[in-house]
Amino acid sequence: MTNGITSAVAAPPSDITKRSLPASIVVHTLLILASLLMLYPLLWMVSASVRPENEIFSSTSLIPSSIDFTSYVRGWSGLDITFGRFFWNSLVISLLTVTGNVVACSLAAYAFARLRFAGRNFWFAIMLGTLMIPYHVTLIPQYVLFLNLGWVNTILPLVVPKFLASDAFFIFLMVQFFRGIPRELDEAAMMDGCSAWRIYWKIMLPLSLPVLATAAIFSFIWTWDDFFGPLIYLNDMDTYTIQLGLRTFVDSSSTSDWGGLFAMSTLTLVPVFFFFLFFQRLLIDGIATTGMKR
Repeated sequence: MTNGITSAVAAPPSDITKRSLPASIVVHTLLILASLLMLYPLLWMVSASVRPENEIFSSTSLIPSSIDFTSYVRGWSGLDITFGRFFWNSLVISLLTVTGNVVACSLAAYAFARLRFAGRNFWFAIMLGTLMIPYHVTLIPQYVLFLNLGWVNTILPLVVPKFLASDAFFIFLMVQFFRGIPRELDEAAMMDGCSAWRIYWKIMLPLSLPVLATAAIFSFIWTWDDFFGPLIYLNDMDTYTIQLGLRTFVDSSSTSDWGGLFAMSTLTLVPVFFFFLFFQRLLIDGIATTGMKR
């Protein structure tokens, strides 16, 4: 009798597995095809970067007839300034932006989430309201301010605001994460004589590595890919970022170096890939932790 009951109970999962296997194969096949469709432009760009110049737009195949790395050599040193200079400028701006956003936004988020002060809810609502203001609305006042400060044609307009917690999205993201940390930890630390600053440094930050990594990843990618900000504030080629450097390969009034453009575009993806790969575990941990707390 017991064996019969066990067999009856064990049978349905097996049947369900058999019935769901064809559906799973179809779903995974569709997902693979969709992934290949989305990856095709990226793979084509990488392939075009090693094609001879006269074959770049003559074929949609991902396999070049011959491999030629002269586009990388020409793209790296074909301008008046080597492309390494643009890489360095973008790296400095991106790392400073990541540091500013992580430090300043975490401090602001800690204040909104854990401290009590007059008008906290009001200022938090004002902060959220700035998310609905388009960047182009504040562009001219900001430009006039930075022009009067003598910061135009420097990286200061792109970096300094980040140290003043100007990205409300990251503040909101961290506030929601901080609110999920038990307040009993704060109370126990205060009973041991910890100040608000020490609670932030010793308790909140170590427990918030996943959300800090998430903010760092998005901040780095958005800054690395930013074209409009550097276009407005940077005028000399010595200060150009990689996005402005890539624009110099395309000229509507003369010959465009498409091979150099695709080669340098391929290289610009490498730092973003490794930065995401380095913080990927913390990002996944943040999603898993949030799911457990909710």
